[in-house]
Amino acid sequence: MTPALPPAWPERAAWGTAPLLRAWQQAAMEKYFSEQPRDFLAVATPGAGKTTFALSVAAELLGRRLIDRVTVVAPTEHLKTQWAQAAERAGIPIDPTYAAGKGRTAQDYVGIAVTYAGVAVNPLAMRIRTERFKTLVILDEVHHAGDALSWGEGVREAFEPAARRLALTGTPFRSDVNPIPFVSYAPGPDGIPRSAADFTYGYSHALADHVVRPVLFLAYSGEMSWRTRAGDEVAARLGEPLTKDLTNQALRTALDPEGSWIPSVLAAADKRLSEVRRHVPDAGGLVIATDQDSARSYAKTLRKITGEAATVVLSDEKAASKKISAFAADDSRWMVAVRMVSEGVDVPRLAVGVWATTTSTPLFFAQAVGRFVRARTRGEIASIFLPSVPRLLSFASEMEVERDHVLGRKVTDEDDIFAAEDDLLAQANASESASSEEQSLSFEAIGSEARFDHVLYDGATFGHEGEVQVGSEEEMDFLGIPGLLEPGQMRDLLRQRQSDRARKQKPAPAAATPAPSVEQVSTHEQLAVLRRELNGLVAAWFHRTGQAHGITHAALRKECGGPAAAIANAEQLRARIDRVREWAARKSG
Repeated sequence: MTPALPPAWPERAAWGTAPLLRAWQQAAMEKYFSEQPRDFLAVATPGAGKTTFALSVAAELLGRRLIDRVTVVAPTEHLKTQWAQAAERAGIPIDPTYAAGKGRTAQDYVGIAVTYAGVAVNPLAMRIRTERFKTLVILDEVHHAGDALSWGEGVREAFEPAARRLALTGTPFRSDVNPIPFVSYAPGPDGIPRSAADFTYGYSHALADHVVRPVLFLAYSGEMSWRTRAGDEVAARLGEPLTKDLTNQALRTALDPEGSWIPSVLAAADKRLSEVRRHVPDAGGLVIATDQDSARSYAKTLRKITGEAATVVLSDEKAASKKISAFAADDSRWMVAVRMVSEGVDVPRLAVGVWATTTSTPLFFAQAVGRFVRARTRGEIASIFLPSVPRLLSFASEMEVERDHVLGRKVTDEDDIFAAEDDLLAQANASESASSEEQSLSFEAIGSEARFDHVLYDGATFGHEGEVQVGSEEEMDFLGIPGLLEPGQMRDLLRQRQSDRARKQKPAPAAATPAPSVEQVSTHEQLAVLRRELNGLVAAWFHRTGQAHGITHAALRKECGGPAAAIANAEQLRARIDRVREWAARKSG
């Protein structure tokens, strides 16, 4: 069946997906059709428009009679439906209900949509179908083909005969020894094979093109107390240097629905949402929960805060996809979800998020943040509330870093940025498990209290000295930021509010008492001074060179070593300060 959409590339994209091709989509289309490859890997940041690009390629190939059928492989059932809806608007009817072994579909359809799991069930049936027609296979979020050995083998067996294969991804690839089917690899500088994308469009480029929203991360710390299985009571501050186990226990205490931390943060997030809705009336919020019980409890808390029922989406509900679609179409305030925030779930009006899950992997972080960056109007800003956990803060400060799939090394270090995702993702996605029951027996949250910590924006940290009470004017300096601002305006406003508050809080100088040096103040004050100095130098470097803050911070980490600036120690911060000054001196010379 010929699609209703005639070949219109490069004048416009598939109708209903975008009025015109974006610059990156047109550039990718030009490369694709100039090279005419059988396999093509496009890596584009979430929200950039991978679906529009893929459907535009499909429409052009169908129009040129280079293919007869389209098969879309997606990670989830919900995304199958979402792809079918987008393809229908583009004049390419796709059957999202097809199952391997079903045989023929109605003649009304040009293609089908299946899941990776569905392909693995019966790859031979999919192979027979692929062989019968000149087929374009669109592998959405292709890194999922490496999630299980059977998935990768099934994808390779089913689609090896395909006329064309278009692979898409928008999140960091896994790092393991299993190659992803139909992805090319080339040795890196260290000789280790890395995936080679045919076209890459990263977050930093998309942000510069106003294709995605900038993200404002609001970090909250606070005092936590809990009781161990041995009966010992432990108290610690969320965000301070702790062992991995203590950090996890402090985070779980903060996310306990019976404590004070999560209700305080949800209330702060709702205030932020109200401010955003003054400029974006249909803006919505999403709470990402660890499990079903927590999700229901958070929804009850939001009901008390807002007076409005929140949409609760649980992964094993048959109506989950319909709930997401209904929330995307209405103007209600909040949705609480456990699993249904994986890549590709399209709710463009999401503007405020709350990270209320114990999962802290690069892949899951990228998936979740990707739900908030889809731009609709220039000036829209995403606001995400995070616990002050070093790992999460590190991910937030490295939003612009692009990564490829690395082969040939085993992952044994959980703190490696490329650590395998399976266990933690399973923990986040599971509704109930024996491991969670075991944890509940060995751990008991006693109490929690939230404090506003700081804001992360464009790799830089902004905040006020000392502890900031939830609900205070100091907190509202950041919660009350307008919902529509250009990136430059956002940076200027954050600096202004930080400096204005510092002037108000600055006491009159004593005549005979000299100001303390950096070495004389307390540790946390010393670190705050050094971070501000470093951020100021990085900002000056940006104005001098145009290099984004996040890229500069990443370069400093590479040269000087150590973690992200938000969790670096004084010695590491001083080394980076000295290095920026060296750069400036060399450039001046």
